[in-house]
Amino acid sequence: MTLLVRVNLYFVAFFNLISSYRSNHVLDSCGHAVLITGCDSGFGHRLARCLDQKGFVVFAGCLSPEGAGAQSLVRQSSSNLKILKLDVTRDEDLQQAKKMVQENLPEKGLWAVVNNAGISDWAEIEWSTIEDFQHMVDVNLFGSIRTSITFLPLVRASKGRMVFVSSIFSFFYCLNMGAYSVSKRGLEAFADCLRVEMASFGVKVSIIQPGNFGQATNILKRKTALDIWNKLDDEKKRIFGREYIDLANDYFTSTCRVGFKDADPVIAAMLHAVTSARPKHRYLLVSTMEMFFFSIFPYLPTLLADAFTDFWGCC
Repeated sequence: MTLLVRVNLYFVAFFNLISSYRSNHVLDSCGHAVLITGCDSGFGHRLARCLDQKGFVVFAGCLSPEGAGAQSLVRQSSSNLKILKLDVTRDEDLQQAKKMVQENLPEKGLWAVVNNAGISDWAEIEWSTIEDFQHMVDVNLFGSIRTSITFLPLVRASKGRMVFVSSIFSFFYCLNMGAYSVSKRGLEAFADCLRVEMASFGVKVSIIQPGNFGQATNILKRKTALDIWNKLDDEKKRIFGREYIDLANDYFTSTCRVGFKDADPVIAAMLHAVTSARPKHRYLLVSTMEMFFFSIFPYLPTLLADAFTDFWGCC
């Protein structure tokens, strides 16, 4: 790429950035479509209903189209909402979904893709297998990459939005969340690179960073200390001991009982990312008390950050 071409690309990106700050109108939903992954439950389910009510054509990707979550969407939504069978780990599902989207696009095309599908699990790293890490990354990271690559040409054509649902664990490392953090940190690296590349095409990229919304989504996988114990081999049982496993399980179970009980803040952020003329690059969604801490955490010296992490894990 020549220097002149690079300069022109940077100029276009800068012009688009400045232009976006001159207006703060909300997008007219008429004639625009949005694709959302992971709509069987949780954030994706709620967002699909909200966008349908606002008049968007909604393509709701569901792992189980015949399941209770997908069918409740059908019953409670207009004919503008269409259920897609979409397992983000399967290229065949994505290609079939793309075909259906292209055949049903409204006049103004595909405005946004919301990469929401994800899974969560917890375990200390030594309790995990390589398959545990692979499954987590395949859904949370590669699932979003597959979806983005598949639908990006349609979003670029409309100069629309790419939205990624990440987590505070993309930057806040915590006990028992190693595999999940790996998947979400990778997801944000991908989204950041995509944002820079897409700026010159007028496509905006946003990252949603929810805190503890486990009670609002049921994404946290619950298991007993016995479940963990039975998965360990004899050597690990000897090293960690049953008492340690019980304490770890009690700690995680306690985190499931706190946090946000309502998903409204996340849905509001998603709506803003999709419809606002000035979407944020990142939406950090934590309590008021936690906001200051999580805002500075990525910039703390490692020694201090580790101390905070140890303290957090003991609370």
